[in-house]
Amino acid sequence: MKSVNVVLYENFTALDVFGPVEVLGNIEDYSIRYVSEDGSIVCNQQGIKIETMPMESVEDSEILLIPGGYGSRIVIQNAAFIEKLAVLMQRSRYILCVCTGSALAAATGRLDGKNATSNKTAFDWVKTCGPKVNWNRDARWVRDGNVYTSAGVSAGTDMAVGFVKDLFGEEKAKTICNRMEYHWNADADHDIF
Repeated sequence: MKSVNVVLYENFTALDVFGPVEVLGNIEDYSIRYVSEDGSIVCNQQGIKIETMPMESVEDSEILLIPGGYGSRIVIQNAAFIEKLAVLMQRSRYILCVCTGSALAAATGRLDGKNATSNKTAFDWVKTCGPKVNWNRDARWVRDGNVYTSAGVSAGTDMAVGFVKDLFGEEKAKTICNRMEYHWNADADHDIF
């Protein structure tokens, strides 16, 4: 069984997590795990509480999902969190960042020299978190090697479907969308927001 590790922190955005999790959870032989800095119960903006495992207890993962949210502006100042995130990124085959999750990834330095995008309403702030990243304001999502980044919130679900298409083919991506009754915005290069 391959693992999808979802990094959580206080005040993450629900759809940044659960949109992509719904997509990735439809891939056979993948298990979803939620991790946080200390393995505590993490609460998001809407009061959803999730039990997590400590980040340092996680072995190598197939996919690392890094969501955004208002809490990203706080946790990015936590050097221990960023250091642990850098280790998780290094030990993951694929990295998927949603919204301001790309700011957290950029703060590790592991996006330096890569193409990336983020939430358009927070774009200027995100750019300050990774001045050596090639930020693309127009894209809905961007793939650069094993790293995927998406624009805000719902774009993360589109990115996750795009990831499935890249790895498993268009038919698999369409099957997942049909199960979800989801209309996929398949144009990665243009974000209407």
